[in-house]
Amino acid sequence: MVFKRTNPLALAVLALLSERPMHPYEMARTMRERHQEEVIKLNYGSLYTVVESLARHELITASATRKAGNRPERTVYSVTGSGTAELRDWLRDLIAVPAREYPRFEAGVSMVGLLPPAEALVAVEQRRAAVDEQLAALAVLLEKLAGMGLPQLAWIELDYRRAMLRAERAWLTWFATATRDGTVGGYDHWEDAHR
Repeated sequence: MVFKRTNPLALAVLALLSERPMHPYEMARTMRERHQEEVIKLNYGSLYTVVESLARHELITASATRKAGNRPERTVYSVTGSGTAELRDWLRDLIAVPAREYPRFEAGVSMVGLLPPAEALVAVEQRRAAVDEQLAALAVLLEKLAGMGLPQLAWIELDYRRAMLRAERAWLTWFATATRDGTVGGYDHWEDAHR
């Protein structure tokens, strides 16, 4: 049975268990503390499904059960040797091999000419304002994480997101200016199509 690398949550579980054995509730709490839900969709139902799948594929194993106070008994999982190998191979692949993703924004931009220039300009300026808000919130979060004494490597994905948001903001600024000035290539045809 081959494990399919389709769910980033499975990658996160393998990564967490490579640090130490944990039960699923502890995995979720740790991901939230590290703000990993910013980059990996997290909900308890999916988490338990992923844990079951990883165990079925022998990438993790139930290593103990714990009971604390009135809480129900919790199964603690550990990563297996195969799980560690899978984690490292998956990470190398994710980092080294560009994959074609299909972002919603890119799809919208590919058809922006179907909107009148004035409407496209409003939409782009709204998005730029939203990106600015995201950048401001990210700056606060990064400052908080750095203030906690966490090394940059612990939140490097947020640095990457900030770089991508800055690049998006630069493109949005260019497009808004070129639309406003009528200098974007094909502007005259675009404007004529919406008269």
